[in-house]
Amino acid sequence: MSDARWAGRNSDKDLVRDRIWNTLVDTGVNVGPVHSRIPNYAGADLAALNLSKLEAWKAARTVKCNPDPPQIPVRLRALYDGKIVYAPVPELVKPFPFVRLDPEKLAKQGIQFELAAVSQGFVEYGEPVEFEEMEMLDFVVVGCVAVTREGGRTGKGGGFADLELGIFRELGKLKPDTLLTTTVHSCQVVPNDDVIMQAHDSALHYIATEQELIDTKTPYPQPTGVAWDFVQDDQYRDIPFLKTLRDRIVAKAGAL
Repeated sequence: MSDARWAGRNSDKDLVRDRIWNTLVDTGVNVGPVHSRIPNYAGADLAALNLSKLEAWKAARTVKCNPDPPQIPVRLRALYDGKIVYAPVPELVKPFPFVRLDPEKLAKQGIQFELAAVSQGFVEYGEPVEFEEMEMLDFVVVGCVAVTREGGRTGKGGGFADLELGIFRELGKLKPDTLLTTTVHSCQVVPNDDVIMQAHDSALHYIATEQELIDTKTPYPQPTGVAWDFVQDDQYRDIPFLKTLRDRIVAKAGAL
């Protein structure tokens, strides 16, 4: 039995997550603790560089990026590339879900991008925003523990990424061609059969590692919104705004 923080929701994914966390430590490529986390690793800056080679990245004005340490180079590169960055509050524990980082405003305020790219910095210096206040997202980066070459993915087990993406879709914040991407270490790429995708799971279009950029050509259909039936009681308990957001979305849908 895994002792990871969110273990028990999907035993098959628990096993693959534990295997990846142990591999990162055993091979010495981890940077800091990895268990129960989106793991940081040596080469995260090279993975971010490979991600930035996508034409969709170059064309994007707005980038949504997860708040975890291995994506610090992604957020930093996005700011230096002049992009608006939307980052979620870690584990969505604040009354507001996201912050907006405008590199032009940060520069005028004398705030270094290196500070704004880390979670403590962007929560302090970013502009708090509700989901409905966010602009259309041109490019999306999510944190992953294990991925497959067909675009299968699993995070740390808390369900935050799929919940966010479902909300974006409910509110029309994703374009039909918005890419869903991640950056991981090459040892986090596992066989396709190791990650079983469920109907409410969002699949990756591209995976950047320190060695390569993978076009998944994913065969998995994307969800159309939030699978509210799969939201856990502890998520409602621990995410302050979630119930009121659900009520707003349901009320809006009922008014259509």
